Amino acid sequence: MDNPELARIPGVNPHVPDAARIYDYTLGGTHHFEVDRQAAEFMFSLVPSTPKWVRMLRACLRTAAQRLSAGGYHHWVDFASGLPTSDHVHSVLPNAKVLYSDINPLTITTGKHLLGGNPNTRYLECDIRNAGEFLHRPDVREFLDGERRVAFGANAITVFLPAEENRRFFADLYEWAAPGSKLFATFETKAPGLSTPKWEQFVGMFQRMGESFHLYSLREYLDMCGPWTPGPGGVMTVREFLGLPLSHITEEDREGVGIEFYAVILEKR
Repeated sequence: MDNPELARIPGVNPHVPDAARIYDYTLGGTHHFEVDRQAAEFMFSLVPSTPKWVRMLRACLRTAAQRLSAGGYHHWVDFASGLPTSDHVHSVLPNAKVLYSDINPLTITTGKHLLGGNPNTRYLECDIRNAGEFLHRPDVREFLDGERRVAFGANAITVFLPAEENRRFFADLYEWAAPGSKLFATFETKAPGLSTPKWEQFVGMFQRMGESFHLYSLREYLDMCGPWTPGPGGVMTVREFLGLPLSHITEEDREGVGIEFYAVILEKR
């Protein structure tokens, strides 16, 4: 069923699919329209394990927020945030300052509506390819109370950036952050050389939308993250990060191409 509250937000078009709403539907949320559900279901027809992996990624984000909060991190800067629904970072960290960002103005408008007047949250426009400039903005500094020892969120981002843009993104964050800062990131990989017609169609769908879509090896991802260093626990599969049993991921979930997702909390020493 369509969300009537969502339809009343200025600029929202219920007849054109939106990436943030498609993601919300994939997560099992309620902020979407029939056109978004149809687009998502087409994706699922190509890669049926998509909802399972996406929900595990969101669970990893929440778990990382909990761990970092317990470690004394009370300022969170999240990139490519999507819709800040009730299962996002601010719901895990109600007393922390949470700064969301996205490049899509419609996502930002919708996000501000969802956050209401929550004084501990802010939603600002940011192109992650210019993350360094974003972090130096006066409104960012003001919201973060001038704090630079922060926790960053970069969940499900790297696959949409070419290698050099990934390197610049992680380097910009490292240059700005104070020592002791943390960075939660996730990486998607597949087995080298393996593909299927449905997988090629899945990747082509992003490319037709003008999106970059690149899978790298785990070693390449960690190289792009330099000079950030994996913290205690190192790099884990998302299953391991969440403490789930080995049987939670099946061969069917790997879609014939060896899909694997990793999670890591990086640090600036």
